[in-house]
Amino acid sequence: MSVVINNIILSNNLDGYILPKNDNYFTEYSKINNLKSVTKFSGSAGFAIFLKHKKYLFVDGRYTIQAEKESGKNYEICEVPYLWPKDILKNKSKIGFDPDLFTSETLKKYFGDKFILVPVNFKFTKKKNIKENYPFFSLETIVAGESVNNKINRLIRIMKKKKIDYNFISSGENICWLLNIRGKDLPHSPIANCKMILTINRKIFLFSNQDKIKEIKLTHKKLKIKFLKEDDIFKCLINFKIGNFCIDSKTCSVFEESLINYKFKITDREDSIYILKSIKNKTEIKNMINTHIEDGVALTKFLYWIKNHNIKNLTEKKIEQKLEIFRKRNKNYLYPSFDTIAGSGPNGAVIHYRSDKFSNRKLKKNDLLLLDSGGQYKWGTTDVTRTVCLSNVTNKIKDIFTRVLKGHIAVALSNIKKEKNGHNIDKIARKSLNSVGLDYRHGTGHGVGAFLNVHEGPQGISKNNFVKLEEGMVLSNEPGFYKKNDFGIRIENLVFIKKKKSNLLFKNLTMAPIDNDLISPKLLNKKEKNYLFKYHFEVYNNISKYLSKNEKKWLASLI
Repeated sequence: MSVVINNIILSNNLDGYILPKNDNYFTEYSKINNLKSVTKFSGSAGFAIFLKHKKYLFVDGRYTIQAEKESGKNYEICEVPYLWPKDILKNKSKIGFDPDLFTSETLKKYFGDKFILVPVNFKFTKKKNIKENYPFFSLETIVAGESVNNKINRLIRIMKKKKIDYNFISSGENICWLLNIRGKDLPHSPIANCKMILTINRKIFLFSNQDKIKEIKLTHKKLKIKFLKEDDIFKCLINFKIGNFCIDSKTCSVFEESLINYKFKITDREDSIYILKSIKNKTEIKNMINTHIEDGVALTKFLYWIKNHNIKNLTEKKIEQKLEIFRKRNKNYLYPSFDTIAGSGPNGAVIHYRSDKFSNRKLKKNDLLLLDSGGQYKWGTTDVTRTVCLSNVTNKIKDIFTRVLKGHIAVALSNIKKEKNGHNIDKIARKSLNSVGLDYRHGTGHGVGAFLNVHEGPQGISKNNFVKLEEGMVLSNEPGFYKKNDFGIRIENLVFIKKKKSNLLFKNLTMAPIDNDLISPKLLNKKEKNYLFKYHFEVYNNISKYLSKNEKKWLASLI
């Protein structure tokens, strides 16, 4: 496929061409991944730039080690946000791009205004004429916790306040939330790939695969939705009266923006659904709590099993399969919320590692095992990381693990009203590691959807996230440390923000024990020891009734 890209560059008189990982729905996980096909890089985020005589692969800190392993022979690996295309290209270079696969916001971030960007309409992968087996389906209000009508009313009020006539919702996850629908167009998320226009007078135009909408046509009869084909957006736009448009700067492609710009004025580029969706209602929180108890049972059974099992013939792949077996015992479990990361020894240092037939290691007694996994359940999403030791470890590793744990506890106990946002809490998470010159190259936490995407904004805990944290938001708490070619450590719980009197507190959703064998007690203060005792006591109270006698006894010994 690199030959095809070279031909694009030559035939269009370009200096280079940029290839993203995403498809035209801009989702983290998609069934088509041209970036992987071309570069062999299998991470969930990145892009490549092809020049006439050089190739660059841009990834963030989660993927630098992985990118070097998978693509380093043929590509120069560049780490964002420290290096962007605008930092390495000559001014006024002509760079080709597919206008369906980029937003104007992304192009500005990558290139600034020093380059000539040339739209090139070329599709690497033709759409296969295969009938999809997964129709969209609706969630009852009793599951979603809020009716579609109420959600639309809230959004219309925002549109009126902003003087918006038309809202182009190009994010499938936001449409799923607004219309209380789900699908299975992505490998790990119950997302329905579709786009939508909501008018100020409540008319809805939904653009999607027509084979998938039979069920929601019946369940959403009263809304009088006009169901249109995926590529009918322009045909729809030409029939609208002149007015103001809101688009989503994160997922409205350059092509779609140009269609809207042709006749309308874009006055807002922020889809208000992101913030509405981030604040879970009481039903969603209740569903998430129940889901995490179910998931905690599966993970705790697995942790007991591996701590008491002869690991002689175990590999990373077998570990993945065994954990999946435990989860599948639950009738509400549907499928993983992302590819399980089972990184043993040096593979644990690859932050978003995925074992394959070449990298799949046998477990060794002296290795740490980093296990990051999650599930999609009826009706919640989980994501949890535990680091496990299989024999005695050095004091040095115990000290580092304990410093990661101190950061984890500091986040869990943080004063949200005082810290206000994830930027400030991220500093707290790194304090213990930073005090001895250590750090990690990823954010401390991401937002999580309620039976939606496992990674969901706009809230997060990271250096560059200044979104105000509010009651009802769900986030991950996952500091870590990674030593290249040696080991990886990460401790991750999901938490939700709960109001208690006038305070905002993080409340743990994840119910699974932390490996006491990796803790150096002398590094923990009284407050941290008390937190750990209370956490393990809470885990025991929530899941012990679902455990066998031996599993229960083992879990009780950790308190």
